[in-house]
Amino acid sequence: MSTLRFVETKWRAVAADPRVIDAVLVAGCLVLTVLAVKGHWSVLPRPVIAAAGVAGSAAQWFRRRHPHVAALAGAAAYALSGNPGPPLVGLYAGGSYAGRRQAWIVAVAGWAGIAGWSWLDAGRLTASNAVTSALVAVAVVATGGYAATRRALRDSLVERAEQAEAEQALRDERARFAERTRIAREMHDVLAHKVTLIALHAGALELKAGEDPEQARQGAALIRVTAREALRELRTVLGVLQAGPGPEMAPFADLTALVEASAQAGQEVELHDQAGPLPPEVARVVYRVAQEGLTNARKHAPGAPATISIDRGAEAMVTVTVHNAPATGAPLDLPGAGSGLIGLAERLRLVGGSLRSGRDAADGWELRASIPCTEGTGAA
Repeated sequence: MSTLRFVETKWRAVAADPRVIDAVLVAGCLVLTVLAVKGHWSVLPRPVIAAAGVAGSAAQWFRRRHPHVAALAGAAAYALSGNPGPPLVGLYAGGSYAGRRQAWIVAVAGWAGIAGWSWLDAGRLTASNAVTSALVAVAVVATGGYAATRRALRDSLVERAEQAEAEQALRDERARFAERTRIAREMHDVLAHKVTLIALHAGALELKAGEDPEQARQGAALIRVTAREALRELRTVLGVLQAGPGPEMAPFADLTALVEASAQAGQEVELHDQAGPLPPEVARVVYRVAQEGLTNARKHAPGAPATISIDRGAEAMVTVTVHNAPATGAPLDLPGAGSGLIGLAERLRLVGGSLRSGRDAADGWELRASIPCTEGTGAA
C-alpha cells in the first residue's frame, strides 16, 4: 500500500510540473501538424503547412513567459496550416498569462488567424465566419482568464493559510514561553520560601546541637517537616500548572500559616491585616507579596523583625507592605539574582498592580505592592 501511494504521489508531482504540461501540449500540436500536412488542411503547399505548424507548435513552449508571442504564432500557424492546436493553446495562454488589459490584443490576433484561414480556404470572408471566429477567440481567451483568476485565488488562499499557520506557530511559541515563565515563577515562590526556612532551622540546629539535645531534636524535626511541606507544595503547584488555575490554588493564600511557619524558624513576624476578606485571586497575589518579602528578609536581614501590613483603600486598591528592620547579622549564604522581585513585579503588572522596594530612612527594607481589588482580577 505504501508503494502504491509513493507511485501515486510521484505521478501527481510529475503531472503537475509545468514543463511536463508544456511538453505534452507541444507534442500534441506537432502531432496535429503531421495530420494537417497529410490531410492537406490548408490550400497552401504542404511545405508551408509543415513550416507554419512546426513554428506555431514550438512557440507554445514559451507560452508562460511570452504569451503574446505564443498567441500570435498560434494564430498565424492556423491561418497558414489549418492546425487548430497552436491557436487554441496560444489564445488560452494569452488569456491566462498576458493580463486582463492586454487580453483584447490576444483575442484580436486569434480572430485574425481563424478568419484568415476561412478567407484562404473559401477565397472570401463571410459575416458568419467572422462572427464565429470572434466567438471562438473570445471564448478561448475568456477561459484562460478564468483559469488565471482561479489560480490567483488559489495562490492567495495558500498564502493566507501559510501566514495563518506561521502566526499560529508564533502564538504557540509565545504561549509556551509564558507558561515556562509562569512555571519558573511558581517554582521560585514555593522553593525559595521553604529553602530559606530550612536554612534558618539548620543554622539554629548547628548552634544548639551540643548545648541542648532536645532543641536539636526539635530543630531536626522542623527541618524534616519543612522539607516535606516544600515537596507537598511543589507537587501541588505542578498539579495546578498541569490542570490550569482553579480551586487548588486556595491553600497558598493562608497568611496565618505563612507567619506561623516563619515564627517557628525563629523569624519575628507581625501581621496587621486591616483589609478583611479578599477575592481568592487578590488574596493569592497578597500571599505571594508577603511570601517574597519574608523570604528576602530572612536571606538578607536574618534576625531582624519583620512586619506585614495589609490595608484596603477607598479606590478598591489593596496595599501590602512588608517591612523589616536593619540586619543584625551577616546575610545567609544562599544564591540569588533578584529574579523573585522581577517575577513578582511581572505578576503585579498582569493584574494591573505595581511594586516598589527599597531602603527606608532607618536603613531597613520595605516592599510595597498595590493590587486592584476587583472580582475581575486575574489569577497570577
